Amino acid sequence: MSQSGEKVKFSDSAGYVGFANLPNQVHRKSVKKGFEFTLMVVGESGLGKSTLINSLFLTDLYPERYIPGAAEKIERTVQIEASTVEIEERGVKLRLTVVDTPGYGDAINSQDCFKTIIQYIDNQFERYLHDESGLNRRHIIDNRVHCCFYFISPFGHGLKPLDVEFMKALHGKVNIVPVIAKADTLTLKERERLKRRVLDEISEHGIRIYQLPDADSDEDEEFKEQTRVLKASIPFAVIGSNQLIEVKGKKIRGRLYPWGVVEVENPEHNDFLKLRTMLVTHMQDLQEVTQDLHYENFRSERLKRTGKPVEEEVVDKDRILQQKEAELRRMQEMIAQMQAQMRLKPGDD
Repeated sequence: MSQSGEKVKFSDSAGYVGFANLPNQVHRKSVKKGFEFTLMVVGESGLGKSTLINSLFLTDLYPERYIPGAAEKIERTVQIEASTVEIEERGVKLRLTVVDTPGYGDAINSQDCFKTIIQYIDNQFERYLHDESGLNRRHIIDNRVHCCFYFISPFGHGLKPLDVEFMKALHGKVNIVPVIAKADTLTLKERERLKRRVLDEISEHGIRIYQLPDADSDEDEEFKEQTRVLKASIPFAVIGSNQLIEVKGKKIRGRLYPWGVVEVENPEHNDFLKLRTMLVTHMQDLQEVTQDLHYENFRSERLKRTGKPVEEEVVDKDRILQQKEAELRRMQEMIAQMQAQMRLKPGDD
């Protein structure tokens, strides 16, 4: 009996141990700790990247965004801008970091514009490896890039050479999700034609984009159908808008044109809802692929270059220190012997 006089109940059901409650424990611990996710957005200026991100997470990550003029873009280099926001929904906390890449593809010579992006991704892997190999590993902040939305222009006839080179350079380092921007500039037939063209070129160039995992056989039919629809929608053709428009007495986010309204969250108008559903329902899988595939590849390459595991570096330092101490003792013993011999010589004469 407790001090308050209340009896504490314990389960005494026959044949019931209680470990079926373990998932609830994991759930409570995860909710208490919160989640971390890093999303990178890459694409040419003017494709609506910032608007789409604000639409996806119902927040304003870029309140005072500076837009450079055409003259400034000529010699502009790629910058890395990381914005972190804490989002809470029904008691679940998400620490979302969005990494933007202003300047990508803007300069006349864009040959090396993605090297800065590669270096940033590698730096986050390096930092995580360093923290993981340190003494205090309880509170490691995971800033590794878990997903990259790559924005494809709707105005071309498929992928540009820069698109191909970028995705080939990064498909082994990050989960790439191709996104066709400003889908409201295309008719439905043009949209489907561009999607097929982009997928054909991705396959032709051997580019590995993020593949949604197949639904397990024990999943319900609704989830299986959702997974099938999401897979068929890649690359996602989306629009974004932070403007609220009143349609039939109801306020919606969309774009108003002389011929009508394009609704952001209408699946018949674009793939915005499908993209958001993919990101939310597969956020854990994106993190696991980052950990088990991309990070492990980086880690093994890093250890090959150094020639030894990071964990062994501390052991090697201790071994070198012990060798130096042993050598110092031998030198001291030799000096002591020489001094003893020098003291004995006068007596011999």
